[in-house]
Amino acid sequence: MKYIVIIGDGMADYPLPELGGKTPLAAASKPSMDELADRGIMGMVKTVPDRMPPGSDTANLSVLGYDPQKYYSGRSPFEAVSMGIALTEADITFRCNFVTLAKADAYASRVMLDHSAGEITSEEAHELLLAVQNSLGTEELVFYPGVSYRHLLVWKNGPDDWDLTPPHDILERAIGPYLPAGPHAARIRDMMEESTSLLADHPINRRRREQGLNPANAIWIWGEGRKPALLPFREKYGLRGGVISAVDLIKGIGICAGLEVIPVDGVTGNLDTNFEGKSQAALTALAQGMDFVYLHVEAPDECGHRQERENKIKAIEYIDRRVLQPIRDGLEKTGTPYRLLILPDHATPLSVRTHTADPVPFLLYDSTGQKQRSGLAFTETDAAATGLFVAEGHRLMDIFLQQGGLNGGTIII
Repeated sequence: MKYIVIIGDGMADYPLPELGGKTPLAAASKPSMDELADRGIMGMVKTVPDRMPPGSDTANLSVLGYDPQKYYSGRSPFEAVSMGIALTEADITFRCNFVTLAKADAYASRVMLDHSAGEITSEEAHELLLAVQNSLGTEELVFYPGVSYRHLLVWKNGPDDWDLTPPHDILERAIGPYLPAGPHAARIRDMMEESTSLLADHPINRRRREQGLNPANAIWIWGEGRKPALLPFREKYGLRGGVISAVDLIKGIGICAGLEVIPVDGVTGNLDTNFEGKSQAALTALAQGMDFVYLHVEAPDECGHRQERENKIKAIEYIDRRVLQPIRDGLEKTGTPYRLLILPDHATPLSVRTHTADPVPFLLYDSTGQKQRSGLAFTETDAAATGLFVAEGHRLMDIFLQQGGLNGGTIII
């Protein structure tokens, strides 16, 4: 038996008047997902525990079978692991975004216009981050380049007790109330403010403005954490597994769980990513002896943050046509028995432009099971109508891998 999890990051949403009361998931043309929903098992799962931040970090830990309340130590350490940064237990890591702030007389009055600086290219961002490191970095505060707008800051032997806000949570708001707080925040806050004068007239930002693109005119520090320790997935479930993603966070969670990172050329974390490359890489890994693949697609989440309704629908359709269908075709062609689990990690509703902790729909399909028709499609409404609800998201993996079971609408763990 082969096991494949397909994550449409942020795919769930709220009903929209512009879509006739449908969600993007319901409005999308996704015949493969809907066929599996008709023949498989659907329900709702709470991937983010109460009183925890609704992020891709906590949610993907849940989906992968790890209780965030036990294993979560912050977002950025997972990204650091993916980037190959050596951490000690005394180090504290932070996510460093390049962002676009509106002009204002006072720094605290500036408005967060774009948490991604117009999806700045990695090449541009690396040059800007070098300038930031040369001017603001020290022996104990070191910046590391990542992908696009996503980078890291490591404070060697750094302190705890932080109150930091993700930039995607404060779009179109003045940043003053959301600046770093806590006993050690002044140093980080000053660094963020100093970055604005450093970056304002950098040649890259002058060129971006001339091209009508959002400039990366500030850094934003958030997502603090320390080195995590996860029980290896193979020890936990007895399966050799791999992870496919463009996003350092997801790859880092996989690495910490002992999964192999499966490389794919041309993955971007956006709508222009190499969808076909991901599906082919999954099939190749499974054919070469891997038992489990965790395939993550970031595009729906980014479209939700940018409030791009049609692009979010398109991202869902691309996952269906260019990821799910080729994987099904490849496995059916070889006669390989398989199980598929399809779900968002969390919702990123277009109306709020950030993550929410709402339960999300899941679809579980077993190629060897009975093909009883339900007449349901893969939508939030139909999944909720089944009455099946997994209250502790990390238990869904047990169910998927048959460590637990489903009996009607009752979870058997």
